[in-house]
Amino acid sequence: MTAPAGPRRVLAYAEAALPARYAAQVAGIEAAAWPGAAPGHDPALAPRVLLLVDPADTVLASLALLFKELEHGGRRLRAAGLSSVAVRPDARGRGHGLRVVRAAHAALAAEPGLDLALFSCDRALVPFYERASFQVLPGTVLVGGTPEEPLATDAPGFDKAVLAGCFGPGTAPADFAGTRIGLYPGTRDRLW
Repeated sequence: MTAPAGPRRVLAYAEAALPARYAAQVAGIEAAAWPGAAPGHDPALAPRVLLLVDPADTVLASLALLFKELEHGGRRLRAAGLSSVAVRPDARGRGHGLRVVRAAHAALAAEPGLDLALFSCDRALVPFYERASFQVLPGTVLVGGTPEEPLATDAPGFDKAVLAGCFGPGTAPADFAGTRIGLYPGTRDRLW
């Protein structure tokens, strides 16, 4: 793919308001990354989509931001997570994924009332997310799914790293390192 000359830009939309021209491209990018996975996210998580597009409106990279409140350490916190981070197959290896993840970090840092971002990834991807200013939380386990049907990042055969961005007053990575965090985003978005 040869991209037209000109600046690439990051666009943000509520998932429900994503224009059809972009929604179709995102669905294709996600299908290439995760064949057979259902597109979209649980509306209860207020999903937002960030897109990196070129001047011809071609989506080069995309991700979703999901939001919910959680209890941890006796505190009620407003949390966000990254989900469905993907790059168009013919545009990989050019920094597009890093650019959209850095834009996500900046958007979350500017989000009113947001205490932290938490998400899991394959351990091999930790350096990528660290370059976008997220921090690994050593020994931390996210517990997703539901209390009745949990899915934990330390489940057998499912060894994931947990990363965070701490944005709210009084939140620091040390508050979450080495702990189990009950995320419980539901059955559709089982784990961020």
